Amino acid sequence: MSECIAISVRSLVEYVYRSGDIESGFRTSAALTEGTKIHQNIQKQYSEHDEKEVYLSAEIMYNELRFVIDGRCDGILATEDGWTIDEIKSTSISLDVMTRQRHPVHWAQAKCYAYMVAIAREASRMRVQLTYVHTATEEQKRFVEEWTIEELELFMREMVGGYYPYAKLRTEHERERDRSMKELPFPFDNYREGQRKLAGAVYQSIADGHKLFARAPTGIGKTISTLFPSMKAIGEGLLKRVFYLTARTITRTAAEEALALMRFKGLHMHAVTITAKEKACLQDEMICSKEHCPYADGYYDRVNGAMLDMLSNEGLMNRKVIERYAIKHSVCPFEFSLDAAYASDVIIGDYNYIFDPRVSLKRLFEEGKRQSALLIDEAHNLVDRAREMYSSMLRKSDFLLLQRAYKGVHPALHASAKAVNDYFIALRKRQGQSRENVVKELPQPLVELLDVFLAGAEQELIASRGGQSGNSQLLDTYYAATSFVRIAKLYDERYVTYTEVAQNEVEMKLYCLDPSHQLQQMGKGYRSHIFFSATLSPISYYMDVLGGDGEGDYSVSVPSPFSQEQLQVFVKPQSTRYQDRDRSIEPIAALIHEFASKRPGNYLVFFPSYEYMNRVYEMFLQQDQQLSTIVQHAHMSEEERESFLAAFQADRNGTFVGFAVMGGIFSEGIDLVGDRLNGVVIVGVGLPQLGLERNIMKDYYNGQGKNGYDYAYVLPGMNKVLQAGGRLIRSEHDQGRLLLIDDRYLQPQYNRLLPQEWKDYTIL
Repeated sequence: MSECIAISVRSLVEYVYRSGDIESGFRTSAALTEGTKIHQNIQKQYSEHDEKEVYLSAEIMYNELRFVIDGRCDGILATEDGWTIDEIKSTSISLDVMTRQRHPVHWAQAKCYAYMVAIAREASRMRVQLTYVHTATEEQKRFVEEWTIEELELFMREMVGGYYPYAKLRTEHERERDRSMKELPFPFDNYREGQRKLAGAVYQSIADGHKLFARAPTGIGKTISTLFPSMKAIGEGLLKRVFYLTARTITRTAAEEALALMRFKGLHMHAVTITAKEKACLQDEMICSKEHCPYADGYYDRVNGAMLDMLSNEGLMNRKVIERYAIKHSVCPFEFSLDAAYASDVIIGDYNYIFDPRVSLKRLFEEGKRQSALLIDEAHNLVDRAREMYSSMLRKSDFLLLQRAYKGVHPALHASAKAVNDYFIALRKRQGQSRENVVKELPQPLVELLDVFLAGAEQELIASRGGQSGNSQLLDTYYAATSFVRIAKLYDERYVTYTEVAQNEVEMKLYCLDPSHQLQQMGKGYRSHIFFSATLSPISYYMDVLGGDGEGDYSVSVPSPFSQEQLQVFVKPQSTRYQDRDRSIEPIAALIHEFASKRPGNYLVFFPSYEYMNRVYEMFLQQDQQLSTIVQHAHMSEEERESFLAAFQADRNGTFVGFAVMGGIFSEGIDLVGDRLNGVVIVGVGLPQLGLERNIMKDYYNGQGKNGYDYAYVLPGMNKVLQAGGRLIRSEHDQGRLLLIDDRYLQPQYNRLLPQEWKDYTIL
């Protein structure tokens, strides 16, 4: 019995022609949102005998594989001479430069549909019509070709033949993958306490197609407890793909290590880690054009061979592996990793590849969402990340620069940039002496001005592509304006528009107060969402702000597997409120010194801000310059981060104190096991700095009948505290002391948020 390969026309054409998206150069950015409307406008002109949005499919045998190809055709036009396939493409490119031969990929897509119709309706000949529509002018241009059924059949066999080597590799891989996953044992001799409970909850959530919100303490092994049952779900046919989403590089590494451990135990699978473009780039300067980058020039001619090579020889395709094959085959490593994601069973990457509307990776898997699960690590970080994903800001100064740059050079672009700049000038005048202004209405006149600006900017960027790179300012502003227009389409009662004026600068932000609805929409269609974190507490809050669906969601809270004797907790009721900080510097420095000196070892001290940390650190040095110390600073390079962590040595005889900030790179996701960390001091309750955005958020949630201050300040702040404290006990052998400095830890509003294992504290 032949094995069946199901593939869409779109995916088949994309693979064989490798032009990226088959709309490459078409319906880009702002014009993308007009595509559906343009299609509908053309289809309204059809006669009553014509058909639109027609689902088509066909089967083709090729060697031992049976290919089932399907897709949706824009239009089938009925004429006296037979049928005509109408393929509609919207574009911002001038139709004057559009020729019959310019985009063979579009003909290929339409010819697939023509073949399907010819087979289904027993037609001996088929006509194909490409209809190009300009997004700004709605001007139309058409090209028509005609082919016999024999020519179309030969074309389809060539298409399937081009896809066959990859399909054969994937078929053999999936057979071996499913067998290995069914037989895969848990990669450790025993489950840690609570691990089996978490793994069982993950598997059941995937099986039932629900969301799971899991609070599991640090050190329990959350990564393996979520990935292992997910691999089992793939082996049982419940899933085909798993996305492991993170906010930090270090948690991506943990996922890679867990998969490597399972591969050692017999797991056969393909996993790819997607690294941000600026980090993956092999060039000194990141200019993504074939004129400037040898890895971009001819990329699509080489990528299929590169992919078959890598998939045939590798299972775990991390950054180093991707880079090695990218250099070997001279392909862009970032684009290569995205293409590898098509073929992978596990994709490890940032949250934004699924949830950010500015990132298109999610579109690659539209067909397979129902067979994909999202594992969302350190899910507490997604709340503020999502607010930024669904918000957008513009600056007046960017448009003033473009207004000046294109004066006398590009009249239309000059005029559109000037119109936006004039809008901001008028807004500044209306605002008068007020530095800040908050309204609930979308600035629709600005959005309309931006639409005009984007049309002109897009034309200029297309025209100058390949020339000298003199328009980086235009490109940056174009992306910012595109984001603003896109977010404007999401604007609802969960948004506000706020404007800040500082001298001649005006900044306007469409600010998403409540990201829960957008997270629901962007995550819609996936079989299951697994949100997990050591600090997903209170779970009801995170179920609310992360887009829980209500009664259909699951939740689980796993108790700490570590004994009470491993951790000593102390509370010092010293005020660290902003108005008391000057008075607190000296006593806190003395308290840290006493705490760390009493028992030699390695200590980490966390502060709510750099400014507060630096002041206490200076006082600490005045009290004792003999103790070894290290201090976090803003914008540390990867090498500096590694040096900071490497300084915590297990065999240290004396005392070593590291100073860091809560919510920063060293307060979560790091493992300093055993004597590499003996104590943690947390100064303050982690509250975000008082500011306009947080106060707007507070008012919004108060209006929703919730405790706005808790939602905007207390809960995010205490999450930072719990994350920082979680650095201390990482295994069943660790022991340590935790000191909480702030009188608010004794108040019910904050005390109730402390984990149970911290509740047996001593007041100093």
